[in-house]
Amino acid sequence: MQNNAPLSHEIAIVTGGSRGIGLAIARSLGRLGARLALCATTAESATRAASALEAEGINALGLAADVSDPNSVRRFVSSVQAKLGDISILVNNAGVGVFHPSHQIEEADWDRVLGTNLTGAWLMSREVAPQMIRQKRGHIIHIASLAGKNTFAGGGAYCASKWGLRGLAGCMAEDFRGYGIRVSVVCPGTVHTEFSPHAGKDPSRMLQASDVAHVVEMLVLQAPQSFISEVDLRPTQKP
Repeated sequence: MQNNAPLSHEIAIVTGGSRGIGLAIARSLGRLGARLALCATTAESATRAASALEAEGINALGLAADVSDPNSVRRFVSSVQAKLGDISILVNNAGVGVFHPSHQIEEADWDRVLGTNLTGAWLMSREVAPQMIRQKRGHIIHIASLAGKNTFAGGGAYCASKWGLRGLAGCMAEDFRGYGIRVSVVCPGTVHTEFSPHAGKDPSRMLQASDVAHVVEMLVLQAPQSFISEVDLRPTQKP
């Protein structure tokens, strides 16, 4: 990447970065010059995604971590800092979904959804915050969902995690704005990915992972005197 690329001095973490929305975001940031650390649940998937980006001329490192585990997050961030330097962009994209009526959700599934989608974003943000505070700048971007604003049958755990993530993002924005750290939340509607295939819907009418990546790109390229706190993203036509 050229040294004059807009993000050539930035180091970015993307969680859930080995496929779908996360990989699209990583590719977009990498094409703008950022050096990337992809976080995935397995070393194999993280390395495979990083190798694919490296083949495109993007500087990428793939590492495994469980974002719901404080010790795993701590080791991951420490490794990224040792290999690449202080993180200046964090995209909390890792997410899982389990969809059952609220009275039929198993405790293990509830804990997994909330642990990944909400606690994971908090743990990762908490771990990188001291680095950003030292630099007096940074971006933390949470990938939530319109399910964080709208309820639906069977969505109890997932909606709770995304509503919570929006609340966390708003509070973090106030906590960190005095340090020059900008916190944003992106709420996409239906996105065509392997995570959420949405059987019976027309993929061509759905949002694409690249649409979410475009929003993230817009957020990190904002002028320094302002920040966009929340973005709702919908397809032009209902699928």
